[in-house]
Amino acid sequence: MKKVIVILGQTATGKSALAIKLAKKINGEIISADSRQVYKGLDIGTGKVTKKEMKGIPHHLIDVANPKRKFTVAEYKELAENKIEEIISKGKTPIICGGTGFYIDAITKGVIFPEVPPNQKLRKILNKKSTFQLFKILEKLDKRRAKNIDPQNKVRLIRAIEIAKVLGRVPKITAVSPLYKFIKIGLYLPSDKLKNKVEKRVKKMFQDGLLKEIKKLKQTRLSKNRLSELGFEYNDPTYEKVVSGTLQYAKRQMQWFKRDKKIQWFDASKKRAIVITESR
Repeated sequence: MKKVIVILGQTATGKSALAIKLAKKINGEIISADSRQVYKGLDIGTGKVTKKEMKGIPHHLIDVANPKRKFTVAEYKELAENKIEEIISKGKTPIICGGTGFYIDAITKGVIFPEVPPNQKLRKILNKKSTFQLFKILEKLDKRRAKNIDPQNKVRLIRAIEIAKVLGRVPKITAVSPLYKFIKIGLYLPSDKLKNKVEKRVKKMFQDGLLKEIKKLKQTRLSKNRLSELGFEYNDPTYEKVVSGTLQYAKRQMQWFKRDKKIQWFDASKKRAIVITESR
């Protein structure tokens, strides 16, 4: 079975740098697993790797979608699987790198999603409602799904309602045996060091023109709701709010990844060799 390396973990832990370093050593190409870096025009605010930082290593699934339209995890899964096959056919090693757990699970666990196309008219109506109202709607449609969904995640709530209205309920997401041997490397930082790295990163974002990037996105007539879904406040964000939001996101990332016992974890603050094993 062909091997695919997966580098995952919290934001600001150095995943991209490690993936590039590893790709140079093992003749690899990188497939991004970041649910915001798929969108064009979201560069500074998502910490998108630059051409210079790529050091000649091919990167895939960055800038593949228009931010005006939601790019689904099912679409990501299809594109990523095609890229894995393409990279392997060239005799190279695919390296999946990112912090979006749902994307990574879709690939590594062979997750299959319900075939329900987006309903833009319904989404427009639901977007005007609060997360509390959306949760109550879902609870009436599908109590089982309501029990295991994040009640504060507006995007997930709307998608669950959309599916339930078509299928009568949200089917359990099924999984099939993956086609490849996935070796998962997880990076984390102690809380004080993570806070320090996030503060430095956010400071650089503002210096690099984060506010200009958000202003440019507004000029493309992205709605307030859509900007919020993409992780940007409609009113100009402050340094403190971005730091706080990033740390909250990092906490949610770790909660997601902790469920996967196949991840080999490494403290990104310690300068030591990362030894990849296949024992799990």
